[in-house]
Amino acid sequence: MSQYYDSNTPKSNVVEHDVIMRGRKLLDITGVKQVESFDNEEFILETVMGFLSIRGQNLQMKNLDVEKGIVSIKGKVFDLVYVDDQSGDKAKGFFSKIFR
Repeated sequence: MSQYYDSNTPKSNVVEHDVIMRGRKLLDITGVKQVESFDNEEFILETVMGFLSIRGQNLQMKNLDVEKGIVSIKGKVFDLVYVDDQSGDKAKGFFSKIFR
């Protein structure tokens, strides 16, 4: 007897990562491991899919649930950028700006 495994079935130990934006004013992000830094113009989050930089104006953390890995941010969002090891020099420049 052979067994069938559905590869589309979510595994309970796999953390999902979603970014939901509502009207460019509210962001709900899941799969957040850590909030690296934040101010009213930029948030840097470590997610299960890599580092995520959110830039905007009057950004505020609306909700933070560390156990569930959920962050909600409100304010005017200008851009969302993922920074990972594959982008090479771009990532190096990004992190050198952060950690001056």
